[in-house]
Amino acid sequence: MSAVLYPDALLRPMSMADVPEIARLDAQCYPYPWTTGNFADSLSAGYDCCIYQIENDIIGYAVILLAAGEAHLLNFTIVPEWQGAGWGRQLMQKLVNKVRQDDIGSIWLEVRPSNTIAYRLYSGLGFVDVAVRRNYYPAPAGREDALIMCLDLSYVE
Repeated sequence: MSAVLYPDALLRPMSMADVPEIARLDAQCYPYPWTTGNFADSLSAGYDCCIYQIENDIIGYAVILLAAGEAHLLNFTIVPEWQGAGWGRQLMQKLVNKVRQDDIGSIWLEVRPSNTIAYRLYSGLGFVDVAVRRNYYPAPAGREDALIMCLDLSYVE
């Protein structure tokens, strides 16, 4: 799917009614997906949960915890059939603009070192490596580290 053909993707709040579909999509995207309960708990806790869609198609979603002047990106997904066309970059740029309006100073995230596509996306948007969380993610051979990355919004235009 080309981002050029669909310039008007909508970023909207996630609702409890969306949770079963989002959990279903997450299960298609990851070997260790979030559960329905993870998404429902995030909504109940007041996290910023967003859906990115074109017409009735959900093309992506994100969950962000906002606290103490920082944003922590907990889940960021573009569904497989929409990957590779620039939608991840567009969604992340929209999220950066959204959190900047809330006077947030930085965005933090963890990414698997094996997820080179996501790592390149984040690096290309100005996120920098800060640290490593050892054995953070479940993996087929045990555990995988997480790279901690940060985007300082005071330097991003």
